[in-house]
Amino acid sequence: MEECISVFDMLKIGVGPSSSHTLGPWRAAERFLKELRELSILEQINRVKVDLYGSLSLTGKGHATDLAVMLGLSGQDPEYIPIENISGIIKTIETKNEIVLGNQLTIPFYFLQDIVFNKDFLPFHANGLKFTAYKKDDSQYESTFYSIGGGFVVKEERTNAQNNMAIKCAFPFMIDNGDDLLKYAIEENKNISEIVYENEKSMRTEEEIHSELMRIWNTMLECMYIGCHSEGILPGGLNVRRRAFDMHQNLIGLSNYNNPQSWLEEIRKTEVKFRQILKWVSCFALAVNEVNASLGRVVTAPTNGSAGVIPAVLMYYLVIENHKAGEKEIKQFLMVAGEIGSLFKQGSTISAAMGGCQAEIGVSSSMAAAALCELMGGTPAQVLMAAEIAMEHHLGLTCDPIGGLVQIPCIERNTMGAIKAINAAELALETDSKNAKVPLDKVINTMWQTAKDMNSKYKETSEGGLAVAVNMSDC
Repeated sequence: MEECISVFDMLKIGVGPSSSHTLGPWRAAERFLKELRELSILEQINRVKVDLYGSLSLTGKGHATDLAVMLGLSGQDPEYIPIENISGIIKTIETKNEIVLGNQLTIPFYFLQDIVFNKDFLPFHANGLKFTAYKKDDSQYESTFYSIGGGFVVKEERTNAQNNMAIKCAFPFMIDNGDDLLKYAIEENKNISEIVYENEKSMRTEEEIHSELMRIWNTMLECMYIGCHSEGILPGGLNVRRRAFDMHQNLIGLSNYNNPQSWLEEIRKTEVKFRQILKWVSCFALAVNEVNASLGRVVTAPTNGSAGVIPAVLMYYLVIENHKAGEKEIKQFLMVAGEIGSLFKQGSTISAAMGGCQAEIGVSSSMAAAALCELMGGTPAQVLMAAEIAMEHHLGLTCDPIGGLVQIPCIERNTMGAIKAINAAELALETDSKNAKVPLDKVINTMWQTAKDMNSKYKETSEGGLAVAVNMSDC
């Protein structure tokens, strides 16, 4: 394979509501600016036009693709921009009809004219976007990008393929599939997380790995905290009422806390009967994806639309299964999850525009199941089995967001993915891996075949399924 995929590629901090339709186009705009600077032509630009194609066009409004492009062209970073500044920046562009390109050059920008929604698809990928920069001498520069899911952006010519190969060769354990991963774990007598850690250390110091993994977890924790303490109606026109707030209030009562960590400790004191566990896991997942739907900061895991599954399952382990768990277990969980996600990216897809929702919720559930299984004492073979079980029961899941918004059925689907992940981990732990009938690599390949066979109506176009059965007016 030509990709070297780090845990930090699979778990990226960004802004909602979509990794492929928001974060990807935002990163593409950043890369376009970089090209203009490298060519030393940015100061010569007097107009920029953006053409959106395929799924980016069909559901771009609901996914805030146009807003993401404007923010990216403005030189804002999705990982660090204060969320409260977003609306002000967009309003300024729309009212002044100008944009500060790369945060350094003010040019006219009429967003209704300069962002063009083209319903036709480019042949390389369903999520295409083309930037055209017009220069003062009447010449122009064009650059086309493809948002392939999970915030990953590529160009058709794949000019960075050689760089990826070079980086991958630095890995002590070169992993293209589940068989490779299991082979190394057995040969080295290591857990999967330990194999992943050795690979990560070839690119970063141990201090950097620790710091970044904990920053990812703290972002997840803060996201759950914000979602559980925010009420009201989600933006977009569907009038979806936030549910995590009320569910959380009913579960936690009058507990006393003042920050995300003390909140976590208070949850550990609550009742943990089966129904309460189901509600807590669902509450955590709802909270994240309600934040995502309101252009909040989340961790793509592996996408924004499926961002709630992994935090919900990890939180379940911390507050229900193991009250003594801390940073060690958190890092272990995230490394296993990231590695499983990379297998799906290499062998199939993590883009709903290519594979439907099986590529998002299915993959995130598989990632979470594997990670939980290792924390619960599963062998490497059982960990891969957990990943396989979770995906096997998401095969064929369509992506049909009503109104093109990452709300219905997307938010609830995260609760389903989280519960399935826990169930898959438990099934794997109770099974002798020697008796497994379906290897993980087989289900990854089956998912890709299913994706290719799936009608395009069910691939994040809002042209089939619930997206047409339920109209905006019904809501």
